[in-house]
Amino acid sequence: MGGSDENRHGVIGPMNRQQGGLRGGKVIPTNGQTRRALSNINKNIIGAPVYPCAVNKRPFTENNGICNKKIPPVPVHRPVTRKFAAQLAENNPQIHKEETKRPDLISNEALDRIITDVEEGDFNEPMFVQHTEAMLEEIDRMEGIEMEDSNDIDIEVEESVMDIDSCDKKNPLAVVEYIDDIYCFYKKNECRSCVPPNYMENQQDINERMRGILIDWLIEVHYKFELMEETLYLTINLIDRFLAVHHHIARKKLQLVGVTAMLLACKYEEVSVPVVDDLILISDKAYTRTEILDMEKLMANTLQFNFCLPTPYVFMRRFLKAAQSDKKLELLSFFIIELCLVEYEMLQYTPSQLAASAIYTAQSTLKGFEDWSKTSEIHSGYTEKALLECSRKMVGLHHKAGTGKLTGVHRKYNTSKFGYAARIEPAGFLLL
Repeated sequence: MGGSDENRHGVIGPMNRQQGGLRGGKVIPTNGQTRRALSNINKNIIGAPVYPCAVNKRPFTENNGICNKKIPPVPVHRPVTRKFAAQLAENNPQIHKEETKRPDLISNEALDRIITDVEEGDFNEPMFVQHTEAMLEEIDRMEGIEMEDSNDIDIEVEESVMDIDSCDKKNPLAVVEYIDDIYCFYKKNECRSCVPPNYMENQQDINERMRGILIDWLIEVHYKFELMEETLYLTINLIDRFLAVHHHIARKKLQLVGVTAMLLACKYEEVSVPVVDDLILISDKAYTRTEILDMEKLMANTLQFNFCLPTPYVFMRRFLKAAQSDKKLELLSFFIIELCLVEYEMLQYTPSQLAASAIYTAQSTLKGFEDWSKTSEIHSGYTEKALLECSRKMVGLHHKAGTGKLTGVHRKYNTSKFGYAARIEPAGFLLL
């Protein structure tokens, strides 16, 4: 019996493989040994690297084929999970078109390595999961920003009360350490500087109109002598307090009371005091030197030498600082409050309320709307509602400031020195 031809040399020649190998190529026998060629083929198939394109457990077909060699092989130390394979497939759309190995030629070890499940946190997540998480993180971030903005608003409300004395901490004359105590003392004692709002009813020979004429004249005298503002307010305070006690002052002595009150106020406030002869001259020589000095003694004894009382001026300086005023607001505020000095009906308000109302009215006039900050409210002690009644009366005085006979204040503030404050239109909307 003849032996097998495969052991005989030359019966079966060596085989040549066309370019393309197993991918559709034909095996062509040539003059050579067959065993060696088959073993080479086997070795090439089994030793081929495993590619991540096969991610399911379905049998591989020839249509799937082996992955393109352009895709780098997965390192051995990193298992290929389903998620990782899905991500690779998403990043490389061509992977679905590549051919994979036949399942019967892949070892069990390689197949197990392909379908191994691992911890999800070990590898990157699919893109749609990353997009979802990115959207959630963005929503959380926006909510965090909104909460921070709301917190910032709350902080701004809390910090709206400014420290108006911070700029004067190095100024020893500003006495920042106890300035609040000083104004608390003023507020407690301002009633001592007030007079009964109806004290003119007890006067036998003097009425409200005569008082207004006297104050209007003294404002012009004060302006001509270029005296300090404090002097004017103290002068009017001394006059009202004296007339509230002495009910029998004759009408012809009323101007003497005014001149003497200004002399006392100058001695208390001014550095350079006008001499008596100047006061006699300004009163058209209606009184003698002796009469002025006698009235000075009477007033000092009547008031018990108590000249240190808070007037609207001391509150004006503090409240203007709290309102962060500029020159325009300051001039208009003083214009409005000096209009009140002439009017007898404004004696019903305390000096601090007059000052706060004048600043509130001036701010509303300049800005065109009602304006009263939290800082002003804290330092003045008055809310916007508490100032409205007094402020509306001030607006009425502002309307008629340039009319009638008592126009001394209007003429004073209608000059360039006072910024033509009298020309500013009043805040009529406060009367509505």
